[in-house]
Parts: sequence; C-alpha cells; structure tokens
Amino acid sequence: MPSETDLTITPIQAFNDNYIWVISKSSSPLVYVVDPGDANVVIHYLETNQLTLAGILITHHHSDHTGGIKSLIEYSATDLEIYGPSSENIADINNPISTQPHIKLQALELTARVYQLPGHTLGHIAYHIQDELFCGDTLFSGGCGRLFEGTASQLHHSLELLASLEQHTRVYCAHEYTLSNLKFAIRVEPNNSQLAHYYQDCQTLRANKKITLPSTIKTEKEINPFLRCHIHEIVNAVNQHFNQKPVDTVTTFGLLRQWKDKA
Repeated sequence: MPSETDLTITPIQAFNDNYIWVISKSSSPLVYVVDPGDANVVIHYLETNQLTLAGILITHHHSDHTGGIKSLIEYSATDLEIYGPSSENIADINNPISTQPHIKLQALELTARVYQLPGHTLGHIAYHIQDELFCGDTLFSGGCGRLFEGTASQLHHSLELLASLEQHTRVYCAHEYTLSNLKFAIRVEPNNSQLAHYYQDCQTLRANKKITLPSTIKTEKEINPFLRCHIHEIVNAVNQHFNQKPVDTVTTFGLLRQWKDKA
C-alpha cells in the first residue's frame, strides 16, 4: 500500500511558460497530472518514465490548462479520475467539484483539500495535498492572475485565504512568470531587501535553465506585492502612481492589479 510520505511533484514544461505538475509516489507507477494543457508532453513523460496516468486535476477552464484532457482520455487504457470545478464549462470532467472541501485521489490514496478561489475565473479552485498547493493561475510567485471574470474583491479574498495557509506550504502555480512579476514588485516596493535577494536567486535559477518553483507561502508573504497591500510603502506607491489615495486594502489591490496589467 502506498504511504503518505513519499510524494513527489515533478514539472512538465508546456507551451512557452506553462507547468503541468505530476503527482506521484515512489511506491506506485500511477500518477495524477494538474492542468494538462498539452497531452503530447504528458504522454512523452509517462512513456519515458514508464508511468500510468490515473487522473487529472483541473483548476479552471482556460484552454492552456484543459486542452490535453480529451487526448489523454483517448490515450489511457483505463478510465481516468478527472476532477474540476462544476461551475465552469469543462468537457469530460467525471468528478465535478462544487462545494465539497475534500476529494480522495483513489489511485494514490491521497486526500486533497479543495479551495474555492474566484477571481481569475469565477469557478477557479486549488488543490492542497499534504504540504503541496496547486493554485493554477490565482497565485504566482511574486504576482497573481489577471481579473478575467471576477472582481478585485473576490481575488483579494482568494489570495488572503491562500496567505492564511501554513507558512511552509509549497506553492505550485501554473506559469513561469516569476522574473517578470518580481521586476514589477521591485518597482512597487524598491526597499524590500528580501524581495531583492529573491529576485537575484531567481535570476540565477533561470540563467541555469532551472525553474523558480515551487515557492512557499512564507516567501510570497515577504515578497509578493499582491499579498502585501496593507504595507505602507505599497499603499504609497499605488497612491503616487494613480495620484489618489486608496480608501482600503481591496482598493489598493485593485489599483495594483490595474498597474501591473499595463506595466
């Protein structure tokens, strides 16, 4: 029987900057993948490593997260467990998630907590397995998702939920946006020494063709401006940029997101 302790998370790179996360255990050839926008890279990974796909976890409906589902179903010899938000239009999900706080990944005997994270899309969800958080396009290292469907208040609340998790929680977001995000963060909070050091570390990783993920909740609370909209320096930066004084943290957050959109 697989144990709870030998969990391994592996990135598969897709498109220009997507990460498809593979959830596996050393004691089993079965794996789950998170947000497989491209089936071909997943199939190549499975065959190269002699692994068998057991299921798929979807965070939201955007095609770069869902585009590989149909081909992976056709490729697989057995029925897949396919999880995703019931409120979004995603074909082939056979385990829709509405309000249930937990799901059971049967093949690996894992329990995943599910968080409702409206903002980037209205039905966006995240999966939290042991210390590993798969948050799609809600939280990025040094940044957050764009507001395609939800409101600033919704996304701010979603990020506050994630910020309340255990500090050591590892953050597996779906894109390699870190350096771009950190350049903007430094503009907003230039006196943050932890941010400056983190940017240098991430530059070194990318120069060596390594990924910058996972991050941690602790790190993001120290360097991510979208989790720091209560900080005086960030409030002042937003005030100066827009020549207005935000009336509350949500307003600061919304203006900061607008600033980043045009940066």
